[in-house]
Amino acid sequence: MFSGSLVAIVTPMHADGGIDWPAWDRLLAWHLEAGTSGIVVGGTTGESATLSDSELMALVESARARLNGRAALLAGAGTSSTATTIERARLLSATGIDGLLVVTPAYNKPTQEGLYRHFEAVAATATVPVVLYNVPSRTAVDLLPATVARLAKLSGVVAVKEAVASIERVRELVGLTGAQFAVLSGDDASAGQAMLNGARGVISVTANVMPRAMAELSAAAIRGDKVAVERLDAPLRALHEALFLEPNPIPLKWAMSDQGLIERGIRLPLTELSEPLRPRVRAALDIARGRLPLAQAKSA
Repeated sequence: MFSGSLVAIVTPMHADGGIDWPAWDRLLAWHLEAGTSGIVVGGTTGESATLSDSELMALVESARARLNGRAALLAGAGTSSTATTIERARLLSATGIDGLLVVTPAYNKPTQEGLYRHFEAVAATATVPVVLYNVPSRTAVDLLPATVARLAKLSGVVAVKEAVASIERVRELVGLTGAQFAVLSGDDASAGQAMLNGARGVISVTANVMPRAMAELSAAAIRGDKVAVERLDAPLRALHEALFLEPNPIPLKWAMSDQGLIERGIRLPLTELSEPLRPRVRAALDIARGRLPLAQAKSA
């Protein structure tokens, strides 16, 4: 059901932290034009931890109206509480979205059995497909492939976003889950190789600023064109790295504001990108867009 380049979209904000609704509409339209196959609202990149439930619901409703079925629409439903996640999954399911992205509970550090029961309870409540989200660098817990394989047998659990940058992990996940289950990369830097090794797509940060390039890269990787993947990914490599010089979405939101795509709004406790890092992010974006020669990527 979910494949290709799905963007983990930012939440555009004014300087005071209020949501910039005209910019939100422009971003959605841009992704449709660029060939992005799915929009993930209210994920880490969308500053999920600072969004209220009412804001998340308003973003989802606006996106659903704008997309009108032309791209998949998923929303972040995960919290550190199973009960709260179940309630959010129930509310979001009723909006008519295509799926829920449910991250592993942060801070609690549950066991693998606890993770299984958490997702089992969420899947039992949701009336739309559930995409598991494993990002140990953020949550301090790793959803292991054996647990993903157990969860893949549940009705409604259709995919995993795997943010461990390991091709061996991708291969293991693909081998343990059935053909009806999708492994999605959650790491732009290794996404091309992940898709060449069986992943069906990527939930991408880089796609926020290079949507067409990520769509083309994903299409090439899914059809197994290794030469095209290398050619398309080469100018993006410095950008993949630069967008994580500080915690996501700090570099990304600065890059988008620097390009005039959004205002420089970001909510505390996140702050604007440190000034010494800005030239590196700008140079990486210029390389990705062909404004600087690829030879400069190593110094970017």
